[in-house]
Amino acid sequence: MELGMVGLGRMGANMAQRLAQGGHTVSGFDPSPEARQRVAAQGITPADSLQALVAGLSAPRVVWLMVPAGKIVDDTLDTLLPLLAKGDIVIDGGNSFYQDTLRRAQRLQEAGLHYVDCGTSGGVWGLTEGYSMMVGGADDALALLKPIFETLAPSPTTGWGHVGPTGAGHFTKMVHNGVEYGMMQAYAEGFAILERKADFKLDLHQVAQIWQTGSVVRSWLLDLTADALKQNPTMAGIAPYVEDSGEGRWTAKEALDLDVSAPVITLSLLERLRSREKDSFADKLLAAMRNGFGGHRITKE
Repeated sequence: MELGMVGLGRMGANMAQRLAQGGHTVSGFDPSPEARQRVAAQGITPADSLQALVAGLSAPRVVWLMVPAGKIVDDTLDTLLPLLAKGDIVIDGGNSFYQDTLRRAQRLQEAGLHYVDCGTSGGVWGLTEGYSMMVGGADDALALLKPIFETLAPSPTTGWGHVGPTGAGHFTKMVHNGVEYGMMQAYAEGFAILERKADFKLDLHQVAQIWQTGSVVRSWLLDLTADALKQNPTMAGIAPYVEDSGEGRWTAKEALDLDVSAPVITLSLLERLRSREKDSFADKLLAAMRNGFGGHRITKE
């Protein structure tokens, strides 16, 4: 299948490369010339403008956006809409707020275009492990796009699904990230307790390795935690400053709007806010975990 990728940052480039390796014809655009040059050696045809990207696609055109959530999505759509024709499909694979997705979908529908929201998880490991994708949109658009999702997923039948109408994909990914906040916080607090018990001189990496096999708390996130503890047992040089990219806030607000009690997710968000105020081993470890699974920047002390 043929598609164009807009946004060739690390995750976008990796997704485009996985698609190319799976036999799809992929072209890509990024404002950065360096990003375009990097993907040229990976079987991806770079375009030097959105206009050139769209012009090189066959109808019905499929354009996948991997750009940061917010105004940049709307700005990109402003440029794309005059270039597209009835029946073309735009996929938003970023972490857009689902209410924004509903608004954008209505705008594209009025122009005869499909808007598909694909909540995407997998971070920097997706190229080799595959991506988890929660997809929202119309049935006819999803039927056409199925080969793309089957290639990007861990296997054609696992790790992805059409979860509902437009907006459902980003809504599901929002809650996924809220759950992620809670899991990361629990691991960080548990290892902070172990680290503080100086009498036992516990090897935290050893503990993490033990938990990795057979334990009810085993997970890929724990695997990344074990790696972080092996590389830097004391979290030396990592500032206890943990960013939040918005999904936890949206999840906590949605829980309030729906009268759902979600104290773990909400408190994990508050802990991230608190991490910007004082020193904490748990927050240093959280920062290390985020770097491990997503390549997120670590703030140095």
